[in-house]
Amino acid sequence: MEPFGKMILLLGLFLVILGLILIYGHHIPFLGRLPGDIHIHKKNFSFYFPLTTSILLSILLTLLFSLLRRR
Repeated sequence: MEPFGKMILLLGLFLVILGLILIYGHHIPFLGRLPGDIHIHKKNFSFYFPLTTSILLSILLTLLFSLLRRR
């Protein structure tokens, strides 16, 4: 039961951090406006794909999870 309890605690911590990012993410000035993020405006159409932001977040999360896994 101990590994299951640790997994639930880590999942809860992850959800809290994700919730804080969703609530206060608009206060981070560079998030979503990095060079390489695709933003297309047309007359009745708007398309936004945060390519560089997604890659950066993927690298950061990979580093974080690899550090947590070593312990």
